Order: sequence, then structure tokens, then C-alpha cells
Amino acid sequence: MAEQTMFGDLAGKTAFITGASSGLGQHFARLLSGHGMKVALAARRTDRLQAAADEIKAAGGHAVPVKLDVTDPQSVKDAVAQAETELGAIHVLINNSGIVQAKKAIDLEVSDWDWMMDTNLKGSWMVATEVARHMRRLGHGGSIINIASIIAFRVQKEIMSYGVSKAGVVQMSKGMAEEFARFGIRVNAIAPGYVITDLNRDYLLSQHGEAMKKKIPFRRFGEPADLDGPILLLASEAGRYITGVCLPVDGGHTLSLSL
Repeated sequence: MAEQTMFGDLAGKTAFITGASSGLGQHFARLLSGHGMKVALAARRTDRLQAAADEIKAAGGHAVPVKLDVTDPQSVKDAVAQAETELGAIHVLINNSGIVQAKKAIDLEVSDWDWMMDTNLKGSWMVATEVARHMRRLGHGGSIINIASIIAFRVQKEIMSYGVSKAGVVQMSKGMAEEFARFGIRVNAIAPGYVITDLNRDYLLSQHGEAMKKKIPFRRFGEPADLDGPILLLASEAGRYITGVCLPVDGGHTLSLSL
């Protein structure tokens, strides 16, 4: 059932969420569904998408699984078209698909670099522009939220290519914001710090993670719910005059001298 809150303008609208088969993508889907949005859950693993969609439906929401490979231009076009057919006009995009690989810069192969950029940067660009074309064609505007990272601003050993891809996402968001504003489309980015999910839980709770946590002013890692406020602000009319912004949500981690 939709929550009656200051974000009530989201009710009945549609959100397209990439990387929705697990982790933050699924969390964002449940969050927006809880505020009355219809949600298209997009990713490659259709079995997990279906399970997540069934969970949202059981809670009274409206969700459909959409197969999507963000590195394949035709898959991107087909996925956005399917979402429009099944759910109607798309008002919010959360560009959440992403990968990370721990490898020293000097040891990177061309295939490693291409895999990172094709998924994190090129994939985000293709999905954002396809959804923007959809919004422009239907004339209703909307909000595009790209998920970046604090590694776009700081350096951490052995994930240089990831940092480059996320820095690209930040700059891409700013460029799109300037160009898409005339169509009523807002484009912003969120740069999460270290947020505990099933994928990184073991590492963050290890001895190495405990050492890292001491560098965060709040002295704790983030939780998915810490991203709820920024997502709802940027998705809804509460953020109607905000575009071209990259918002760190990191407990002050980027204030420290090192990661």
C-alpha cells in the first residue's frame, strides 16, 4: 500500500530501475513501490527479477520484470519499450547497474577496461538517453537519477578503472542536465559511500572493513535506507528545481584525507 507522505506526487507514476535483481536496485524498487509507483525491475537475471516483482505485488504494489543488458543497445531499446507497453509513461529512471573489479592499474587488460566502461559508463549513458527520448516524445518530463560513488572523487588502490567510470557518470549527469532541462527532464547523481549490502557485507564486517570505518566521521557504514531520502527528493516534485547535482551520501567519508 502506498505511503501517504510529502512524496505523494509519485503515486501512480512509473519508475524504471536498472540493476534491480539484487542489492540497492531491489531496495529502490521496494522504496518507490511503497510510495505508490509502478516499477519496472530491469536486469539480466530474470529469475531474480520475477521473485522481486512477486514480492512487491504481494505487498500490494505493481511491478514487472524487464530483461536488460545495459551493454547491448538493442536490449536497452527493447527494455524501455517493454516498460512503456506494460506500465505506461516512465517518469523516473534510477540508473543503478554497475560492476567493480579489484585489479592494479598496471595489470589491467583491455578487456577489463572495456567491461568496466561498457557497463558503468556506456551502459548508464545508453539507458539514460533512451529514457530521455521516451520522456521527450511523450512530453511529460521526468527525473533521471544516476548512481555514482564517492570513488568518483577520491582514489582507492586497485579500483582505478571503477573510479574513472564513476567520475564519468558524474560528468555525464551534469552534461545531460544542461541539455535535457528544456524538455523538463532533471538529471542528478547520488554518490553513495560504503553501504552494506549482501555483496559486500563480509568484507565490510571484516578486520579491513573495521579499519576503514574509523575513517568515516559517523563511524559507521551506510545502510540502504540512508539513501531513501535523497532518492525520494530527486525523484519527486520536492526536488523540482534541482538538476545537475551530484549528492554524496557517505556519512562524511569524503571529508577525510584518505579512504
